[in-house]
Amino acid sequence: MGVLEDKARARLFYKYLSTVYDRVNPFIWNEEMRAEALDLAEVEAGDAVLDVGCGTGFATEGLLERTENVHGLDQSVHQLEKAWAKFGRTGPVDFYLGDAERLPFRDDAFDAVWSSGSIEYWPDPVATLAELRRVVQPGGTVLVVGPNYPKSSIVGRLADAIMLFYDAEEADRMFAEAGFESFEHHLMGPSYSPEIAITTVARAPGATDEAVETESS
Repeated sequence: MGVLEDKARARLFYKYLSTVYDRVNPFIWNEEMRAEALDLAEVEAGDAVLDVGCGTGFATEGLLERTENVHGLDQSVHQLEKAWAKFGRTGPVDFYLGDAERLPFRDDAFDAVWSSGSIEYWPDPVATLAELRRVVQPGGTVLVVGPNYPKSSIVGRLADAIMLFYDAEEADRMFAEAGFESFEHHLMGPSYSPEIAITTVARAPGATDEAVETESS
């Protein structure tokens, strides 16, 4: 387990990172990448969407371009303070201080769940992915963006010591163990490092045969 896969350390890390996060973030996770991921998520107007690990609200801002029903959750009050400064505490986004491993929402509460730049800090990614699956409606989309595993073995060992990095094969294992049956991976990144991120789009199981038949008819 990497140093930052400990929740207390991650909160402390983001206490200081939050002061510069919006200036640093575009070098790793920019608007073009966000737009590409949003297209993959297929969020439609009126969809209820949960942004897990919303941070300062960079992805939240993009989600608001697709739907007005957006909810954001983060474990760092310092990151949320930056989000509140952008969007306010009472709208247009409902923000929650909480743990991704124990989401404070009922089953099937959302049409889609989004999480970008958060999975690398989860101590138990499989359990957390199962939580994301729990709160999305049957057949709904769960989109997760995380750091792609470095090709260099030296850099890989350093990455492992800090946080979770993973490749498509490991993503297959995690999503399957979390109960997803249908998922696909996309590599993306800025021009100088076009494969820095791995984006997984998964469908929550449970859509009825009747619904599937209706869609195909």
